[in-house]
Amino acid sequence: MSRDKAPATPAIRLLKERKIKFTVHFYKYEDKGGTRTSARELNIDEHRIIKTLIMENDQQQPFIILMHGDCEVSLKHLARQLKVKQITPCTVDKADRVTGYQTGGISPFATRQSLPVYMEESISLLDTLLINGGRRGMLVEIKPADLIEHLKPISVSVAI
Repeated sequence: MSRDKAPATPAIRLLKERKIKFTVHFYKYEDKGGTRTSARELNIDEHRIIKTLIMENDQQQPFIILMHGDCEVSLKHLARQLKVKQITPCTVDKADRVTGYQTGGISPFATRQSLPVYMEESISLLDTLLINGGRRGMLVEIKPADLIEHLKPISVSVAI
């Protein structure tokens, strides 16, 4: 689908405003289907689909971690790299509140609160990636360089 026909989510508006080239991909959303569902529906390698996960440190300060769809985050390694005692996933309510998006449709772009962003380092090696566009069942395909330029993520190595 053309970028002009994309729903006007805060993420899509920001991508257009920043003149970031993107392609919108729609798929049939399944509750708790995750990246496995979107990969299957779009016939795309799940490794190219990037999850936007909302975590918090031991001070309950939320942040974003971007991870390949076919990988998990080692919370132990992440805590060590961030020099904190513990990392836990945010509750659905808190994730929705701080991002302004609904879980399953959380984009790292144009979140309600400005959140630190961490990214699995190997994401930068992809030719293109697909990441949530701010709505369930909608991914945007962009170049890693554009994501890095806009979000300025801190690179981490925490994939398992």
